[in-house]
Amino acid sequence: MSEELSWSKEDMVQVTLKEPDDFLKVRETLTRIGVASKKERKLFQSCHILHKKGSYYIVHFKELFALDGKRANLSLNDVQRRNRIIQLLSDWGLVEISDVDRISDAAPLSQIKVISYKDKGDWTLESKYNIGKKKQPVSEG
Repeated sequence: MSEELSWSKEDMVQVTLKEPDDFLKVRETLTRIGVASKKERKLFQSCHILHKKGSYYIVHFKELFALDGKRANLSLNDVQRRNRIIQLLSDWGLVEISDVDRISDAAPLSQIKVISYKDKGDWTLESKYNIGKKKQPVSEG
């Protein structure tokens, strides 16, 4: 079991967008990056773009739970995967990283699945966190 990290808002990684409409591009791209269950062809989205007070952040979904005051159990590997995803977005010219040193500890690319836009119809894309949407509790039965 991986060790849980102590986390604060200051640990979020700030990025800048080159064009205002890049927000939607980044948001859509992030729906296709995450951890895959290959046998089910299901991808669990790892990161989201957060717009807060004029600033943009790429955050792991567990960081969003922590911001909401929920128990988040964010691990070092979660942070490393987030960092790799931020690096990919930067490599692709979608974001500029405000402080590159913040993402120096990154997971290997082999821990992340990126689904191409043309293949996304072949996969079930799942998000464990919906920004701005209140999820109804699902009863276990």
